[in-house]
Amino acid sequence: MGEGPVVACHHCATLHERTPLEPGALAKCTRCGYVLYRFSAVPVSGWLAMVTGALVIFAIANYFPVAILNMQGQTVKASFPGALWLTWIQGHEVLAIMTGLFGFWLPFSQLTVLLWALMSIRSGRLPGDFRYGMRFLHMLAPWSNMIPVLMLGMLVAMVKFAGLATLAPGPGLWAFALLAFLLTGLSRVTAERLWRYAEDAGVVLVSRPDLSDSRLVASCGACGFVQNLLPDQDACACSRCRAPIHTRKPNETSRVWALLIAASIIYIPANILPVMHVRTAAGDGAHTILGGVLELWYLGSWDLALIVFVASVVVPMTKLLALMVLMLNRRWRGPRIQRQRTRLYELVEFIGQWSMLDVFVVVVMSAMANFPGISQVIAGPGAASFGLVVILTMLAAMSYDPRHGWDRQTEKQRSRAKYWRRDSSGQAASGTTQS
Repeated sequence: MGEGPVVACHHCATLHERTPLEPGALAKCTRCGYVLYRFSAVPVSGWLAMVTGALVIFAIANYFPVAILNMQGQTVKASFPGALWLTWIQGHEVLAIMTGLFGFWLPFSQLTVLLWALMSIRSGRLPGDFRYGMRFLHMLAPWSNMIPVLMLGMLVAMVKFAGLATLAPGPGLWAFALLAFLLTGLSRVTAERLWRYAEDAGVVLVSRPDLSDSRLVASCGACGFVQNLLPDQDACACSRCRAPIHTRKPNETSRVWALLIAASIIYIPANILPVMHVRTAAGDGAHTILGGVLELWYLGSWDLALIVFVASVVVPMTKLLALMVLMLNRRWRGPRIQRQRTRLYELVEFIGQWSMLDVFVVVVMSAMANFPGISQVIAGPGAASFGLVVILTMLAAMSYDPRHGWDRQTEKQRSRAKYWRRDSSGQAASGTTQS
């Protein structure tokens, strides 16, 4: 390995030298195929401009209504903050907090921290609390990019209500569409990438550990810094960001199984209990998740019905089953099978947030259908239950450590490397080669 910075694969722990990439190229792990980093033609100043624009669009999206509805002379201007407040006063505080975090506070926090971090890197002088800001950004990453899911939820809610009232898209809807596009691009500006920008600027420590056979190394999950460990040491604090470093995630098996079992139990009432109650002059009705899918189908929106079915039924079951398969089948069966397991885990990580679709639909519809004496949508207990399932499955995916599967290859190679040889006197001696 050369003199460049060292990066570690998060899925198999293989070490690589970070080298410059050609335009459009990406660096993949030579062992498991995980994408280590990508070429980016956007400089720090470009990302800074994008974050600034996203903050302005964020304010517009939440200030203006996403839809303007008229029914029997009454007009409702539905906005996302208004939907959160209405859900709260209807007595569904847990649901309001959940959707408020995922749809407002966490994306806003992500944009604010990104703005501060990019301005600091551009100035060439990092503040003393930069490491803590990056650790906070790393924790936000899995939870703060749900604006595209919220945007899709708004479209589904508008289709469901289009036949009951005169509906016109508001400025907030177009702002949310643009915000979803910007946040999807900004999702590539992770805490680890910001640390690499700081490395290239020469303002932080660069990963150059001692890679001799006798030295143990571990990588920080928060900043990507690779450092040496003391003998028989499996945990320490990162030398760069002070985050806890473990050679492998502690208590992984018990934690993942506990979260999966809890999610499986809550998944039953989430599908049986109604996610919303609809009150109209014609009567009251309760709707479950599958009932909402069928309603979209009968309205002629088979495409949205399919999307909701996949996001609300297929995705949660896929996550649960995939994680169970990964936990149950850990025996080493060759690098090809292990790469497939790595791809399966990447799929679980990617689809995790989309199960929040139905939860967002319920909250947005409560604001759209708020016509006193004519129609009203009230969230049901199934919505909060389903949100908890999403959170638990995402926590289970984050608790799973894919490196354990590759560790078994190393153990098997070492066991095969044991051999017996006889010395010149004919006595047996044993030895082990280093893999």
